[in-house]
Amino acid sequence: MTAPVFVVEHFNAGAGGQYVLDGPEGRHAVSVKRLRPGESVVLTDGAGRWAECDVVATEGKDRLIVHMTGVSEEPPGSPRIAVVQALPKGDRGELAVETMTETGVDAIVPWAASRCITQWKGDRGLKALGKWRATAREAGKQSRRVRFPEVADAATSKQVAALLAKADFAAVLHESGTETLATAELPAEGEIVLVIGPEGGVSPEELALFEEAGAKAYRLGPTVLRTSTAGTAATALLLGRSGRWS
Repeated sequence: MTAPVFVVEHFNAGAGGQYVLDGPEGRHAVSVKRLRPGESVVLTDGAGRWAECDVVATEGKDRLIVHMTGVSEEPPGSPRIAVVQALPKGDRGELAVETMTETGVDAIVPWAASRCITQWKGDRGLKALGKWRATAREAGKQSRRVRFPEVADAATSKQVAALLAKADFAAVLHESGTETLATAELPAEGEIVLVIGPEGGVSPEELALFEEAGAKAYRLGPTVLRTSTAGTAATALLLGRSGRWS
């Protein structure tokens, strides 16, 4: 996708295929992007459905009138790549979500690891989760995606183990790994689940729990990456090796 992307709730065009983009998205298109007649835009629901449209006119500061010819659907990527991301401190969580989304991850699972400094509790946790989801949405638009990553509710270690047990390939990035992720045998389809630990590392108890669920420890490379960047590097590696970037 090369045209700017805007999120819509429906694709119900009026007579002659005319569609009005209004509200915050319309305001962004008209007042920020300053789109003009003749330019192209992509409208998407963020779940794979999208339509490429031509701008016909603008009205005021927040209404973009476009011509829609049809709606297409992008199938889910295969194998599906999900990253279990331990909660980083500060705004590094949003950074991780942003760059993983831009790279092409399919799902992100916030994980309250035992060694996380940050813990999501009560209203503060809900607010933090909302920020992660908003970041994924905006990064999906910026990177011209029409299928945004799903950001799940925060998971406990036991819930992460359950996800790993169902995966077609399950891995934990950990220095104890004797193999690198670059040499791992990957499935051609199904789901890959990758666990990224916190700055303090995955605890021995968590590592044992995940190994019991079928996950194996792998190294990413010779250097040590921050928890906020490891998921992005690993996602890029997996997308390239699985053929999804070919």
